[in-house]
Amino acid sequence: MTRMFTLVTAFALLAGPAQAQGGGMAPQKITLAAGLTRAYDGVKRNITEMSEKMPEADYGYKPHADSRTFGQLFAHAANSMYGSCSALKGVANPNQGKNLEELAKTKAEFVKALADAYAFCDDAIKGLTDANVAEMVKQGQNEVARGSIVAGITSHNNEMYGTGAAYMRAKGRVPPSTERQQPMRRPGQ
Repeated sequence: MTRMFTLVTAFALLAGPAQAQGGGMAPQKITLAAGLTRAYDGVKRNITEMSEKMPEADYGYKPHADSRTFGQLFAHAANSMYGSCSALKGVANPNQGKNLEELAKTKAEFVKALADAYAFCDDAIKGLTDANVAEMVKQGQNEVARGSIVAGITSHNNEMYGTGAAYMRAKGRVPPSTERQQPMRRPGQ
């Protein structure tokens, strides 16, 4: 009986990660461009849902006097995306000379700033292909590979999401990515 329990437990423990890795679907080939685009889409979903989920009253929250407010996290991400995506597109930064961290005051303004920045970036990200992912584009005084810029946007926005998650937890709220995972977790996990 103990041996059977051990075998069943071992199988269950090994099957979970294998199922999670494969997702129960046929294996896929994910290219560099597709992987970067998926990562961008994933953090876009997380940070957008976070911006919408936090109540207006908590948009001014900051854990320390030297920290950004919750709302300023999204304006900061938007400012950065405009700079990066203007380089990807080879156009002037439409946000040049504006600091959304100072201009936005309400939840609606912060959410809109983030949405507008994503709208500006989306076509440039969707245009990333395996043929152009390593293509060099002018960014400031440098030339940078397109894929590197997309990785930078994704990394930076993940950082803002992680910071925002800590702010949400401090206010007794569950971050969107965690909330989506909760129905899949078994009690005690």
